[in-house]
Amino acid sequence: MDIQEQLWQKCVGFHGHECGGLLIGFRAALYAMELLDLGYSADEEVTCIAENDACGVDAIQVILGCSVGKGNLLFKLRGKQAFNFYDRKTGKSIRLLLRETGPMEKEEKCRYLKEQPAEKLFEIKTPAQEFPEKARIFRSVRCDCCKEVTSENMIRLQDGKQVCLDCFSPYSRFL
Repeated sequence: MDIQEQLWQKCVGFHGHECGGLLIGFRAALYAMELLDLGYSADEEVTCIAENDACGVDAIQVILGCSVGKGNLLFKLRGKQAFNFYDRKTGKSIRLLLRETGPMEKEEKCRYLKEQPAEKLFEIKTPAQEFPEKARIFRSVRCDCCKEVTSENMIRLQDGKQVCLDCFSPYSRFL
């Protein structure tokens, strides 16, 4: 079994099943590695901003080591099969957008996603988003209403009290 097949099996094991969505992220991660000379990100060397929260994101996590917990997997949810990759070491970045394929049956689509050269699957663009800020660690603040401890960046001031987002009542009279 070659390295690419091993990576695929690792992605399937993490995701739980084989599907076209996982293949999209798998192919995007491999293509980004090729184009930017990326490796597995032990910390925040590689960052991905995914424009969807679909199956393909699992392959990005497995192959590139991007994760929400580490702070190098971010979401800009637009419902697009697009992934923005940033290499902090080189300062290079790319956006890979899946090209339209037209209607296909499930099996045909999976075969297409497996067999097509990456340059035919993805359009290479410049990310609209600058390099994302590195993850920060915030101090904990107790909500004055529910008394639960919350990250300070999620606290709002309301009636002179520090309140969490669950207790906060937004002011919505703006037209």
